[in-house]
Amino acid sequence: MRQFKYDRQREFLSRDAIHDEQAQLLAAHIEYCRAKSPYYAKMCADFPAATAANSFDILSSMPFTTKDDLAGNINRFVAAPECDIRDIAFSSGTTGAPLPIVYTENDLQRLAYNEQKAFIACGMTPHDKILLTCTMDRCFIAGLAYREGVRAVGASVIRNGLNSLESHAGIIATLKPSIIIGVPSFLKKLIKFLTAENIDPGCVKKLICIGEPVRSNDCQLSLLGSLLEKLWGASVYSTYASSETITSFCDCEAGCGGHLHHDLAILEIIDDNGSQCGPGETGEVVITPLQMEGMPLLRFKTGDISRYFDEKCACGRSTPRLGPIAGRKQQMMKINGTTVYPETVFSCLETLPGIMDYYIIAQSCDGHLTQAEVTVSISGDSALTVETISNRIAATARVRLPVAIKPHDQVCRKIFPGASRKPIRFFMVDGKEIAT
Repeated sequence: MRQFKYDRQREFLSRDAIHDEQAQLLAAHIEYCRAKSPYYAKMCADFPAATAANSFDILSSMPFTTKDDLAGNINRFVAAPECDIRDIAFSSGTTGAPLPIVYTENDLQRLAYNEQKAFIACGMTPHDKILLTCTMDRCFIAGLAYREGVRAVGASVIRNGLNSLESHAGIIATLKPSIIIGVPSFLKKLIKFLTAENIDPGCVKKLICIGEPVRSNDCQLSLLGSLLEKLWGASVYSTYASSETITSFCDCEAGCGGHLHHDLAILEIIDDNGSQCGPGETGEVVITPLQMEGMPLLRFKTGDISRYFDEKCACGRSTPRLGPIAGRKQQMMKINGTTVYPETVFSCLETLPGIMDYYIIAQSCDGHLTQAEVTVSISGDSALTVETISNRIAATARVRLPVAIKPHDQVCRKIFPGASRKPIRFFMVDGKEIAT
């Protein structure tokens, strides 16, 4: 069993020290994959044994691992005997059917350590009381990760989960949490409910935002992030992670990008040709998670688009920082020559008073998304019009999209199909007509 013990001094290692430690951990990771993973045993057969001296060169020569590879036969990636599996979760299935992800006891310890490092970096202490507004059930790993991370910090956790606004309001009024972890769009609804009910949110000092971006490309707070900061009177932090890699990138207190945990992952940003992008260049996020046992991965393509920054952070850390997720590669729209990601439109809609819910339907033609329509529901007392909404989107996304206003229950049925655990707000169709 590996020991994952937080050491604050190691958070501020020099770049040379970080490189040397990563080289050793990567060599061990490659050899573990070769020895234990059926998929990588075959892939690594043509590569020499990995050492600290050659591990980065070997990694850069390896093919990428994609979600399609996992979907092809997930069992080929399992590298631990069944008796060592302690938890089975599912990926969120953003672009396809959810996939089972297995974790050993070591992986669960790593999971807690990963979140502990992230939470301490953004200022969480043992004196804090944290309200979780995300689920721990339905085979979802994030809620469990946050809970274990909070416990590792030594703070107390309130697991209220995916509950009603009334329930969370009661928790805030009585238990007075100092930090809330949740999806930004939900946190916006929650603060408006608290205001309407005359419940003082002054106990809340930090919002750790998951699932949706709250920063723009320059790492400054986006319109949505700024709105949350203003409404709550609290500091806003962004975090990004994936179920497959159980590695997160969370803002530190300087708030200028999500720090890489150097002992837990190797980060790459690649262009459409698979070549490495430089600092500040936009490309696909590729992660090699280190020290994993149950389902180790090499060069996993997340499908998410971002950039990284390598200058030393104001907090004193020398690790690279991942910028905000611009969107998913599969969801990139090219409309009238302008590149648009759904997240840009969603962030804009979240800042419009009166918008209740929304989704986008994009038209695919020859494999490219070239048209899109935005559908929203609005509150009964809202004066919003189609033209007003369209103008606001155009000002933010630099492209004008058609807008439709529909009843709230109809929009909800679209974005929460069946037993979906989170809203689906982006849909793709083929053909000449967009039918909503």
